[in-house]
Amino acid sequence: MRILFSSLGLLTATLFLAQTTNDTIKSKEIESVTLVARKPTVENKADRTVFNVANSSILAGNTTWDIVRMTPLVSIDNNDNVKAEGESVTVYINDRKSVFTGKELKEYLKTIPADNLMKIEVITSPSSRYEASGSVINIVLKKRDDEGLKGSVSLTNTQNTKNNQYGSLNLNYHKKNFTQTFTGSYSDNVFINKNSSRNTFYANNSVSEIDSESAYTGKNPSFSSTSEFELNDKNNIGLVLEYFRGNRSSQSDSFENNFLNDVLLNSFSQKVLGRTNSNTLGTNLFYKYYDKEKNRILDVNVGVNYDSEKGTTDFARKNAINTISELRHFENYNQNRNYFVKVDYTSPLGKDGSFEAGGKANFNNNVIPNDYLVISNNVQLANVNHFQYTENLNSVYANYSKKFFDKLETRIGLRYEYIDYKIHQNGTETRRESYGTLLPNFLVKYAFTPNYDLSLTYNHNLWRPWYSEFNDFEMPGNNGFFYRGNVNLLPNPSDRIGLKFGIHKKYFLSARYTFTDQDYWTSYSQETQNGLVKTISFPDNFKGKVEKFYLSANTNQNFLKNKLNVNLSLGWSYTDNSDFNTRNKLEGANNYLNFFSGSTNLSYTNLFNKNINISAWMSIDNQNYGNSVANQYNFFHNISVTKIFPVSQIETSLQLMNIFKRPSMDTTTFSQIGSFQNTNKWDWYGFSLTFVKRFGNQKVKENTKTDVEKNSGGSK
Repeated sequence: MRILFSSLGLLTATLFLAQTTNDTIKSKEIESVTLVARKPTVENKADRTVFNVANSSILAGNTTWDIVRMTPLVSIDNNDNVKAEGESVTVYINDRKSVFTGKELKEYLKTIPADNLMKIEVITSPSSRYEASGSVINIVLKKRDDEGLKGSVSLTNTQNTKNNQYGSLNLNYHKKNFTQTFTGSYSDNVFINKNSSRNTFYANNSVSEIDSESAYTGKNPSFSSTSEFELNDKNNIGLVLEYFRGNRSSQSDSFENNFLNDVLLNSFSQKVLGRTNSNTLGTNLFYKYYDKEKNRILDVNVGVNYDSEKGTTDFARKNAINTISELRHFENYNQNRNYFVKVDYTSPLGKDGSFEAGGKANFNNNVIPNDYLVISNNVQLANVNHFQYTENLNSVYANYSKKFFDKLETRIGLRYEYIDYKIHQNGTETRRESYGTLLPNFLVKYAFTPNYDLSLTYNHNLWRPWYSEFNDFEMPGNNGFFYRGNVNLLPNPSDRIGLKFGIHKKYFLSARYTFTDQDYWTSYSQETQNGLVKTISFPDNFKGKVEKFYLSANTNQNFLKNKLNVNLSLGWSYTDNSDFNTRNKLEGANNYLNFFSGSTNLSYTNLFNKNINISAWMSIDNQNYGNSVANQYNFFHNISVTKIFPVSQIETSLQLMNIFKRPSMDTTTFSQIGSFQNTNKWDWYGFSLTFVKRFGNQKVKENTKTDVEKNSGGSK
């Protein structure tokens, strides 16, 4: 490692000395480019917050996953679920819904270099166009269409608890009517996770304390390709291909002490070894008709997505005298297939009006087979479990936007979704259900003057369980617990009302109110099998009203001739869980929760006129959701310095991640049988060095959108 970092430091110094003279000579030319007016880092619109990161120094040394974590309003929980304003989200990439969630989404976004990012849109009030169960995060990548070949090579070395390497190659070729882009990446990572749990059971006043440490290794190659051909000035066709392979292994060691009335009852240790190979292939064939004069768009997409995971997991559990009391061996080969057809149409309608409509036919076939062998107290059990989930989800939608007397903007939308799904367990149908849902929404924005405007939004949402959450096959975890799904899960309906007041297009005050009468969250039970008492975690339906209120203030400021950009967000949240806790008998849970949160993004461009960019990000939040309550505030920070050599098109960057305090999450989950406190220390800290070599013309442009979409934040 010392040799590696010494070499990197020597290379940085050499490049700096070699470029100083040339860069000084061309400083006037560089300044003329740097000082051009640019978009603010964070834009607030009626239905969304836009994080403009193109050409920002915050991108250096990061993946798309890292930038998502630093996006205003976005947080990541200890299960790697992406949330906006504390609620689950649907993730889109270039306005295409991602097939990934949770840890799978994290692994995929880590393969997309941040250098490809144009912006990230956090859409808190999405239109009916989106297949959204709540808020939407839309990740928009850069589009290059200058003649010839251009691209970049990026190498990053990161030091967390262990050392990690990441490299990527980006190519773009444009010739007349044809554009081809290609991105390939490879990562070799080791992440360490430490977890502590204290679980209290009401019935017998027993307590279990579990400490675990896990090491996750991954060697992940990936590539993506987009081919686009302009038939003429109105018609385009193209093909998108995406491939990701994960070669992962994990090793976890946990130690469990069980107490009864504060007296040690027994102790166990557990070792878990896992090996997994996964493959994901996504395809999307598209046709787009765009009449710029009449502002009409027809977008047709047909695609097939496939992913699989094949692996083995071994569990060995020992008692206090180091004798093996239980062995478990699992083999799985999961396969998921998705087929879809999607059509979207946008057209002007009347004076200052716009209409869009579309639909999607979506079919999913998910198979989770498991072969397992269990030896417990000299009793051997071998079995095969086969879980299958098939789903047909069809939807149609319509949006109408209208502007009145240049001051009042409106949008009303309605989406109808019909789902028919079947669940089979070992060849037997255990559940089949079909139902239709209407999802209305509207947006009203009134500009009192050019400097003052007020927006009102409303959305009715429906969050459906993910297919794997239905699978009630029981699996041991690396912390001594067991986990299974619940075939009886119900979807979660919710409503959201929002107000946003804009002042001088720089200051924004927001208020939001959300409520629901039913949701599904984590629950627990205790069961005795073969003389062993097990604690089982599973998702369950919770009835009860939950009301949330949120107030926030945001400002984005540019100083020193646009060189210094500062964005500051402050928020206060209040949750009323009283009815929810009472109806579900959640003893000890807080009926009323409130906390403050805040984040800031700072960036300085061309420091001392030496092409040095500095950026910093800080965030403080407190994640409360459902029947889980945070016991502490989380503080995150990131600082990066980037030196640009414009003549040779080389960038070097040093990034410091959470160097003053290692991130952790401390939450307590309340259930009918007890309370479960969990402390998780993340491996997201340390520093990284990145080198980027660019070649060709790096000019980029926005993806073309209609006037309604660009100006009023309408459908996309």
